[in-house]
Parts: sequence; structure tokens; C-alpha cells
Amino acid sequence: KLSSGSHQKYLDPEETDNRLSHHFADLAQVRGLAEELLQMYPEINVLANNAGGIMDERALTTAGYEKTFQVNHLSPFLLTRLLMPALIAGGATIIQTASVAARIFGRLNLEDLQNANGYTPQRAYGNAKLANILFTQELQHRFGTRGITAVAFHPGIVASSFASETTHFMRYIYHGPLKRLFTVTPAQGSDQLVWLAEGTPGVTFLPGAYYEARRIATKVNPEMHNSQTAEQLWNASDSLL
Repeated sequence: KLSSGSHQKYLDPEETDNRLSHHFADLAQVRGLAEELLQMYPEINVLANNAGGIMDERALTTAGYEKTFQVNHLSPFLLTRLLMPALIAGGATIIQTASVAARIFGRLNLEDLQNANGYTPQRAYGNAKLANILFTQELQHRFGTRGITAVAFHPGIVASSFASETTHFMRYIYHGPLKRLFTVTPAQGSDQLVWLAEGTPGVTFLPGAYYEARRIATKVNPEMHNSQTAEQLWNASDSLL
């Protein structure tokens, strides 16, 4: 949701997920999007970094970065940084859509953010989702005193367009004949996002935390609690841009 005064615009996650993922593969389009939004909305109350994806074989974007890393982490990082004047003006809640993949597959190596060694689609995706959570924590640490609130959540396995363009096994979970056993509807998946977006920081939810099923997740990747890693990831991401 973007808000300027009494004007609000809602973006449908199911409709925009693939489109924004393609945009996020091009940093020039991310910069263009930020410029357009700043012109339209001098104040932004809620920013939901929801676009993302899992890829097939390792591939580089036009900027030279591994595609999973850029689409899921670096582009949202850039967009958030560029929108910061409007986010601060709006006292924004910034929401990162993360995943349990951060715990299951994430093995983040700050010396290999481009996943050049031992690449697999699920590991690259898990690393990116862990990066989302670490980014949330560092964002809260750096900008919390300026009226910004950051929070991350896992929406569940949502029956959306996610994984539709990969041959990875996750495609069959999201789009195969058994998907009804494993997935939730987009409306169910967006429940936490709306809850966080409409909630009161410090009352409804804890700023900087990572949520699953409207509760602070307790079964997480141990690296999530490493504030030094969060700071180093921020600095490394910043240096790439």
C-alpha cells in the first residue's frame, strides 16, 4: 500500500509478483520505479517488499549479479534505500516477505553472495530469504529512531505464480496435482502482511522481528541472530550499488 495524504493505492501480490520479479532483475528499472514513486508519493506509509522467485540454473543479470540474489534481496534493498525520504516522511512500516527456506536451505556466505560455489536453486533462494531477515534487522537498527519500522514474515506456501518459471521441484509443490495439500490461497497468505501493515509497531508486532503465523518465529536459522552478519550484509549490499 502506498499512501500520500488521503490517496491510497493497493498492489495485488498475485498480479504483481511475476511482473515485479522481472523488473527486479534490472536495477535500472528499480531506480526508475523509485523515481516514479517518489514523484507520486512524497509520503509512503507501508512498503511491502513481496516480489521474489526461485530460479533454475545459475544466471547473471545485466548488472552482473546472480539473479536469485538480485531479485530477492539486492533490488528490494536498493528500492528501500532510494525511497527512504518518503518512508521517513510517512513513518513507514517496511515489510519483508521472507520464508522458512531461510532456515531449511540458507547457508549465507558473505564472501560468496553471488552463489558462485556450490550453487543450487534452493540454496540460493534460502540464502536470499535469510538475507531478507537480516536486512530487516539492520534496517530497524539503523532507521528505527527515525520513525521507520521494519518487520519480516513467512506467508506460508502460497498458491500464486511463484515458481511457475522454474523446473525446480518447488514448481511441483506450487503447481502440481498435490498443491492443495501444501499450499494456502493468496488471501490466506496475505493475512499476515495486512495484519502487519495495519498494525501498531510495538503493540501489534515487535519491530525488527521475523514472524510465522502471527507469532515471532522460534525455530529459525541460527545466523539470523548474528547482528555482525546483518551489518556486514548491509555494507556489502551497499557497496555493490
